[in-house]
Amino acid sequence: MSSALSPAARTVLVTGATSGIGWETARLLAERGDAVIVHAPDQASGQDAIGRLVASGSDAGRLELAVADFSRLDEVRAMAARVADQHPVLDVLVNNAAVVAPERRTMTNDGNELSLQVNFLAAYLLTHELSGPLSARPGSRVVNVSSAMHRTASISWNDPHRARRYSRLAAYAQSQLALTIFARESAPWMSVSVHPGVCDTALLPLYAHEGDSAAEGAARVARLCDPATEVEPGAYYDRTALSPAAPVALEERTVRRLCKLADQLVARSA
Repeated sequence: MSSALSPAARTVLVTGATSGIGWETARLLAERGDAVIVHAPDQASGQDAIGRLVASGSDAGRLELAVADFSRLDEVRAMAARVADQHPVLDVLVNNAAVVAPERRTMTNDGNELSLQVNFLAAYLLTHELSGPLSARPGSRVVNVSSAMHRTASISWNDPHRARRYSRLAAYAQSQLALTIFARESAPWMSVSVHPGVCDTALLPLYAHEGDSAAEGAARVARLCDPATEVEPGAYYDRTALSPAAPVALEERTVRRLCKLADQLVARSA
């Protein structure tokens, strides 16, 4: 992690901030004066992202790099420890990092299907590892960047890694449903999930041939990071509108069951 941030009103961590909606969200938040911790999967892409943010007008003193490959849960834990050590207060965590599920089922070294780990389990682990900084000041928020595709999904409880029947669309949608459900977990901070719209990012081929700009999607995410924006705990937003999540995501029993499963899956790498 780079040197400490200059003083700012609020400190925000944005995961998956090297491109697309994550990078644009970091830019918008830095522009409004927040201190932004920019997450990258590796040092090179992170330094490139910081350089582009500075070139776009962001104050270098309000930017900090945090590196972790989310396909390795030990790196998620190590990054969380570094962030918590340097930032006893974290006002906002944006769980944005995501990958397209590969054509062929791919397992991480931690024993999890790749998109389930990167898109959900890493966010689950990071959020819990940062519980101290997130709980340090009233009004903190966790914003899970989810997808309307969660409505097409189901959690394969007995086969979460899809060993028996793998489909890249089903695996990706499952990860987005899990992220949406996770926003409803009881916590000292406010959590919400948001579908930022179909945007022209690396994930676009899963949805359509064209979409909104990444900047438009990021504006919808940044809106939910703003303390002036009133949000409903555990709510799901479709772009800027409060929207009903998939019915299964509203079941308290499902929330508890998912968190129990996630605890088991991340514990294997501890």
